[in-house]
Amino acid sequence: MSKPTKKAESTVSLSLDTKDIAILKVLQQNARATVKEIADQVHLSTTPVHERIKRMEESGVIKQYATLVDHTKVKKGLMVICYVSLKQHDKTAGGKFIKRMHELNEVIECYNISGEFDFMLKVVAESMDAYYDFHVNKLSQAENIGHVQSVFVMGVIKQTHVLVH
Repeated sequence: MSKPTKKAESTVSLSLDTKDIAILKVLQQNARATVKEIADQVHLSTTPVHERIKRMEESGVIKQYATLVDHTKVKKGLMVICYVSLKQHDKTAGGKFIKRMHELNEVIECYNISGEFDFMLKVVAESMDAYYDFHVNKLSQAENIGHVQSVFVMGVIKQTHVLVH
């Protein structure tokens, strides 16, 4: 039996009106809100709210629903920002690095950046020993690594996923 293919996200820009923005604001605060709860807050009936949410999901405005977990409560108390530069900058080498980052569970975010470094990683580990093991035995062993600079997060001042205000 063949696996169903994921519906491709639309590349067409979706125009959002004030009601769409209001729905997004509610969902950003509580992705578990029911359609009825959202409808009550944005002053629409449930059917148009459901249709608007479905349209925003299909167009890729709403990418996914997620549970945000406190890293300190799941034995990932150490957070590190790693700046990585590659030795080679061709498409193949970059692709291999990106593929490897997807395989490393300790890497929770990876950004291709400009400037002195090529990538910025957000890494979580249980302890300094666990991070050392990750750095020496996983990250530094990845093909084409030039230089890695680790910055240890001392405290989180602001962390949000709210994009629509």
